[in-house]
Amino acid sequence: MAKVQVLDMSGAEAGDIELNDRIFGVDINENAVYAVVKNYLANQRQGTQSAKTRSEVRGGGKKPFRQKGTGRARQGSTVAPNHVGGGIVFAPKPRDYRYTVPKKVRRLAMMSALSSKVAENEIIVLDKLSFEAPKTKEMIKVLGNVNAAKKALIVMSEKDDNVIRSAHNIPGVRTCLVSTMNVYEIVNYTSFIVTKDAVNRIEEVYS
Repeated sequence: MAKVQVLDMSGAEAGDIELNDRIFGVDINENAVYAVVKNYLANQRQGTQSAKTRSEVRGGGKKPFRQKGTGRARQGSTVAPNHVGGGIVFAPKPRDYRYTVPKKVRRLAMMSALSSKVAENEIIVLDKLSFEAPKTKEMIKVLGNVNAAKKALIVMSEKDDNVIRSAHNIPGVRTCLVSTMNVYEIVNYTSFIVTKDAVNRIEEVYS
């Protein structure tokens, strides 16, 4: 099992923790990560785009000009796609982009994402993370103490409003629970900051 150093909120060493190799030490499967990230982004799409075809554009009842004698190409309607204000060819219509990925692939992608953070030394384990009151300055101080990157994902085992509100206004910083974290956010954020309780929770869920 891989050992990772545990830090306190001041950035000082507070021991170490052994990570389960079946979760944090698997061979990284880039194909699975790609499939799950692509699925996540597709599921976020609203699919509300819409444009009118020539049958939906207003007008077009009268022939623009006579068929012969003008020297111009014949035209039968002003709503044809080649006219300004005409319909759109193969116009996009509202649709649902959602689709599902097999559970085994999602699980493999999650473990690959977690393992990549350990392999690239981008995981930061805290013994605890709590504030008496919401303080953005205190959160910024903690992030500086642990040398977190500008883009950091903070994972908690349980909801803590003081932590969430302290990080809410910091650009590039996001908080989430073990139950709501996803592969896209783990890959998208550079620093993966997780508490010891959250590590134990992750190992319970995915072991």
